[in-house]
Amino acid sequence: MLALLQAAAQPDYPAEIVLVLSNRADAAGLARAEAMGVATYVVESRGRERAEFEAAMSAVLATHRIEILALAGFMRVLTEGFVRGWQGRMINIHPSLLPSFPGLDTHARALAAGVRLHGCTVHLVSAGVDEGPILAQAAVPVLPDDTESALAARVLQQEIQLYPATLAWLAAGRVRLEGGRAIISAAPVNPLPMQAPLSTHRTAD
Repeated sequence: MLALLQAAAQPDYPAEIVLVLSNRADAAGLARAEAMGVATYVVESRGRERAEFEAAMSAVLATHRIEILALAGFMRVLTEGFVRGWQGRMINIHPSLLPSFPGLDTHARALAAGVRLHGCTVHLVSAGVDEGPILAQAAVPVLPDDTESALAARVLQQEIQLYPATLAWLAAGRVRLEGGRAIISAAPVNPLPMQAPLSTHRTAD
């Protein structure tokens, strides 16, 4: 999240991040966003039906006139209806080279599987968990003496570079879909409005 905020603060970045939204008031990202002058909002999910939570979240996004939704640490599974409303405009980053190792504990699973390459994936969000057209990937080698924390740290360094770059492509209109695949063009093909929220979340559901 911080990497996206820092990238968007640059004058030539093609998206303005106008909102950081969380379902928990104690999310650390809220204070960081406020310190950088970005509006924040909390929509509590605990004790609410999924439809009620998503309706409240949608109302906040509409109030802020959000056009692109970038998930950053958002662990809730969104309903098909909510995802459909953001089709082609909601992205997520996942700490593995999808379609390998969707879900949780990706670094430990990569080590257990003995893969030689691991990494991260930015993708458009679909109704399936950690599915959707892949926009970009970055790989790191898995070293013989790697630990889960060491591998995670190397992947994180790729994440904080890859996610801002990919969001910029989407905001600049350089992403199009063909046959279920995402194609990145050198020039804009589908310009989108310039505002994007960050959604932060730290609990699984």
